[in-house]
Amino acid sequence: MSTPENDLLSTSQGATPKDASAALPRSVAVEVPAQRYIVVEGPIGVGKTSLARRLAESLEAELVLEQDAQNPFLERFYKNPKSGALPAQLFFLFQRAQQLGSLKQQDLFAPRRVADYLFEKDRLFAGLTLDSAEMELYEQVASRLAVDPPRPDLVVYLQAPVETLLQRIARRGIAYEASGIDAAYLGRLNDAYARFFHEYDRAPLLIVNASNIDPVQNQADFDELVGAIRRMKKGRMYYNPMRHSTI
Repeated sequence: MSTPENDLLSTSQGATPKDASAALPRSVAVEVPAQRYIVVEGPIGVGKTSLARRLAESLEAELVLEQDAQNPFLERFYKNPKSGALPAQLFFLFQRAQQLGSLKQQDLFAPRRVADYLFEKDRLFAGLTLDSAEMELYEQVASRLAVDPPRPDLVVYLQAPVETLLQRIARRGIAYEASGIDAAYLGRLNDAYARFFHEYDRAPLLIVNASNIDPVQNQADFDELVGAIRRMKKGRMYYNPMRHSTI
């Protein structure tokens, strides 16, 4: 359905999400990118929340996170997708609309911001998890919300193969994820993200092969990624760093 708030890119020493957050490398001064609103996106387990946290800390930016832990239907969805998908998805729809709608109203006084989701991802997940009747109801509700989310200055789209996503999900040790997320679902999710971003043109897009890098725990990886972000002006760019070890 969606990634938990502590979506770890790497817990290489078997740390829990809380421990890994506390163990992040100390931020060093970086040349601040020009973008005022950066969104990090990607499938479950790819590490978008962890990267968003580190970027926000280093850039002294406001952090905008999904509030997955507040969704009372999420665990039910992972245990029984057929009965839990619609209430979980509608909860996320209202929650995301309210959160990003409030940001839009603050735009005149906006600080620098880093977020770990796009509003458009809500429909992406709905298309994967809802049946046709549920999707029709979802579309009716969504059309009445009239949400106008803020436009990002840059979207950082993290990619990784299913095997890597499964390994990272297992490391963070959330029980209902381990039992409710399988390779087939992640494969469909990866494909849905690829299709979505193939057509995406609402903001400049940096597509990152995140399979073999760890910009959360590795300072060199982080510095190189921030350099790629600084170079982004318009259009799309593919960032495929060559690494010989996996995380």
